[in-house]
Amino acid sequence: MCEEHPSGTGHGVGRRAVFLTGAATALTLGSVDFASAADGDRARDGRETRTVRGTLPPGAPDFVHLPVEVPDGVREIKVSYTYDRPAVPAGTAGNALDIGIFDERGTELGGRGFRGWSGGARTEFFLRADDATPGYLPGPVRAGTWHIALGPYTVAPQGLPYEITVTLTYGTPGAAVRPVYPPERAKGRGRAWYRGDCHLHSWHSDGRRTPAEIAALARAAGLDFINSSEHNTHSAHAHWAGTAGDDLLVLLGEEITTRNGHVVAIGTDPGTFVDWRYRARDNRFGRFARQIRRAGGLVVPAHPHATCIGCNWKFGFGEADAVEVWNGPWTPDDEVALADWDGMLVASVREGRDGRDWIPAMGSSDAHRDPDAVGLPQTVVLADDLTREAVLDGIRAGRSYVAESAGVSLAFTASGGRGEHAGIGERLRVDDDTPVTVRLEVEGAPRCTVRFVTDQGVLHTGAPLPVSGSGVLEWRTTPSYAAYVRAELRHETAAGPLPGALAGFTNPIFLGRR
Repeated sequence: MCEEHPSGTGHGVGRRAVFLTGAATALTLGSVDFASAADGDRARDGRETRTVRGTLPPGAPDFVHLPVEVPDGVREIKVSYTYDRPAVPAGTAGNALDIGIFDERGTELGGRGFRGWSGGARTEFFLRADDATPGYLPGPVRAGTWHIALGPYTVAPQGLPYEITVTLTYGTPGAAVRPVYPPERAKGRGRAWYRGDCHLHSWHSDGRRTPAEIAALARAAGLDFINSSEHNTHSAHAHWAGTAGDDLLVLLGEEITTRNGHVVAIGTDPGTFVDWRYRARDNRFGRFARQIRRAGGLVVPAHPHATCIGCNWKFGFGEADAVEVWNGPWTPDDEVALADWDGMLVASVREGRDGRDWIPAMGSSDAHRDPDAVGLPQTVVLADDLTREAVLDGIRAGRSYVAESAGVSLAFTASGGRGEHAGIGERLRVDDDTPVTVRLEVEGAPRCTVRFVTDQGVLHTGAPLPVSGSGVLEWRTTPSYAAYVRAELRHETAAGPLPGALAGFTNPIFLGRR
């Protein structure tokens, strides 16, 4: 049972009742009541404050809702909170408490009441008609029952004591802000290869950079497009318009950060909010994956084998449009993700599919703050133009490769003996016994080694590239020997039997008529 100890100035501070909501993973505390306070009880500055204290026990539900009864005439709502972080034994999770808020429209899953989320990145926030803390949505503070949403990410064995202070400021609201979103088109080069980073965080979630700072770093990294992907909020959508330009396309999305894995929504309609308050066992993910696609976006599980709490992907890949195989600087969990994705490719060809059921891979930086490098890695997409629709089409089709920087360029093709030709993400439709030539042209990868990976494993490895970083590698095979071929570009191995870190890799070319 959660304990609640309300205190504060004024009347009707709160009831101590605690009860479950409709979902087994949410708990609702007794309400904090401002609505019964008389005008004479308000401070001279037009403010009222309530403070609530309580303790969440180990095993607390994923979400705890604190109702706040908001009366008429409120100009601004401000919330601050603290919680204890006691020492815990090595290997034991300590306390971590996330926070957000829903307005009078309610907390229904996927409903319209969402007004912001900062996770554990902030200790206070405010909302009013004309402005809000990054991570939160400006808009009117209407009368009704609001809910502060607490997310006990981890709870120490001693429990999680917390204190929440809510301040209402009365007065005439400011003028509402009409959101302005970035354009869906930049000045492209027609059908060409465009470089992008689709997983980035600003100060609208747990990043430390402004959108303008991220855009400047993206341009410096040679990127053509980026995607806004804040944790569990779309508040940044209306703050990118001033950073986009003819040379930089800004897509809008979200990183839906559940307790059973993270998924990046890429290129959704402006203002699209995707809920995250469910686990794999709740059987809700399919509903929100479909919402992402209805909003024009792509569903991309992020860092599926990351070791952080709640990061490991448990929803399966049946709803995925692509998968983030490479996340930030190359690490062992990326190596596991690459191997897992390759296993999915093998399964797709062994089951006799036509090659369109395979899931393309991509890579993004997941950059949050210095020294995180924007564009390490980056997904390079063959698109008909530098537009939202064309870029998403290219990612969805797998017409892409991943590189550690704009200095690395790959050209990967397969050809038959009668002029047949296929590129990355395509199928070379020739008979199973037809000789096929696979060719990779590389620039910007000094001393790196090229490997051709197939459904049968690594079947060809070239000598290290010269210090110039440029080279061409060809290999001859047949569809009966290799149902697909993809290329990996690896740095030299420092020590041991493991392959070196990736400098780049391609999506596959499928071989054969099936």
